[in-house]
Amino acid sequence: MASSSYFLLAALFALVSWQAIASDPSPLQDFCVADNNSRVFVNGVVCKDPKDVTADDFFKAAELDKPRMTNKVGSNVTLINVMQLAGLNTLGISIARIDYAPLGQNPPHTHPRATEILTVLEGTLYVGFVTSNPNNTLLSKVLNKGDVFVFPVGLIHFQFNPNPHVPAVAIAALSSQNPGAITIANAVFGSKPPISDDVLAKAFQVEKRTIDWLQAQFWENNHY
Repeated sequence: MASSSYFLLAALFALVSWQAIASDPSPLQDFCVADNNSRVFVNGVVCKDPKDVTADDFFKAAELDKPRMTNKVGSNVTLINVMQLAGLNTLGISIARIDYAPLGQNPPHTHPRATEILTVLEGTLYVGFVTSNPNNTLLSKVLNKGDVFVFPVGLIHFQFNPNPHVPAVAIAALSSQNPGAITIANAVFGSKPPISDDVLAKAFQVEKRTIDWLQAQFWENNHY
C-alpha cells in the first residue's frame, strides 16, 4: 500500500513538473535582456549583464503603425518577438501586426509554444480553429472592428478577410517570447527534403501525381 501511494505521489509530481515547463518559464528577476552576441546556447536566450541594460532594450520605434505589402495568399505578418526586442526575454509574450488584402488570408497554421489572442483593428475577418482528434470540431466566428478571438496553444487556426474590396488589419498577442509557427501546407508539401509522395498520397487518399503537383508549388512563408 505504501509503495502504491509513493508511486501515485511520484506520478503527480512528474505531471505537475511537466506542466510547469510546458510554457515559457517565469522570470526570477526584474528582467533578462537577451544577449544576442553570446555563444552560449540555452533554452531561450542568455541574459545581458544588467549593468549594460538601457531603456532601448525594451523599446521598438514605430514598427506596427504602417501598412505592409501582402504576399500571394494576401497577408503579411509583422512580428515583434525576442529576436526583435531583446527585453522580451523570459517575459513570455510577443506581439504581431497582421495585414490582410481583400480576400486575403493568414492560412491554417499552429503556434507550438503559444496561445494567441487576436483583436481586429480595421475591417472584417472570418476566423476559426479546429479541435484535436478525434472530433476535429471547427469553432469559427466573423469578427468586426474591436472584436477579440482566442486561438488555444497548438491548435490549427486561420484568419480570412471575406471582403473583396476592403483590406483588414489585426493585432495578435502571443503567450511566448518565441511562439513559433507551423504553416500546414508549407510543412506538408514544402518540406526540405520532401516527404515521400507515397506517404502523402496514402495519407490524403489522392493520386501521387496530385501530391507531386502540390510539392512543385512555391509555398509562401509569412508566419510568426
